[in-house]
Amino acid sequence: MRRYEFVPANKLSALSGFTPKDVDYLLRRFDNFRLITRQTVGYVGYKLTPVGYDALALQKLVEQNVLQAFGTPLGIGKEADVYDALMPDGEKVAVKFNRLGRTSFTRVGRLRSYAPKHGWMYASRLAAAREFKALEKLYLHVSVPRPIAIDRHVIVMGLIDGVELANVADIAEPGAVLDDLLENIKRSYQLGVVHADLSEHNVIIKQSGEVMIIDWPQWIPTSHRNARELLERDVANVLKYFRRKFRLKRDISQSLEFVRG
Repeated sequence: MRRYEFVPANKLSALSGFTPKDVDYLLRRFDNFRLITRQTVGYVGYKLTPVGYDALALQKLVEQNVLQAFGTPLGIGKEADVYDALMPDGEKVAVKFNRLGRTSFTRVGRLRSYAPKHGWMYASRLAAAREFKALEKLYLHVSVPRPIAIDRHVIVMGLIDGVELANVADIAEPGAVLDDLLENIKRSYQLGVVHADLSEHNVIIKQSGEVMIIDWPQWIPTSHRNARELLERDVANVLKYFRRKFRLKRDISQSLEFVRG
């Protein structure tokens, strides 16, 4: 699929090393499991479905002894699905499948630097790679999920144990939570990273009351020409939410000065 949208059926035997008879049998099997889709306009060809792409990534993660058992959905969103899973040592982890094709091309092209020139699955792979890079860069200093492994469009990370800020009804000390969040924004900024899409939907309130910032595929470096504008938007989004939900007022200029300091 790097060279073809639909790989020609008559090339599959040479490409795979299987006999034409085996290729025909395997294609029927894959089709039964909805791992591939077929087109007949101009020529007969096949391409992976999103389910097929999931299967490839999961197979690799199992072979690498990263995953042993797959669990239940933790969250189904517009651009990603998150499930719980078990590693061979019994550790419970989160598995994130990036699925950018659920949003419109216009929106993704506007908000993302990896708009899909080569299809949605490739774009999802790039999104996963960007997010994993951010998590590796931030994890030791900023409250983000622990990066464990990546394959194609799938990221395995430490379990996200908490509640989305948007779903928290009340906070005993909202000022302390906001301070914690601004401190984490500041630390990521000092490490050269701007989240660029921060809101109450990607801030987790952990059992301890501390915050965790999730969903980093759209991050930009502080050297980016739009970094200042997007940092201001991130901070403004946070302050507006705390003012609206918890009646907590903070001056945006002072908050930005603290973050940039």
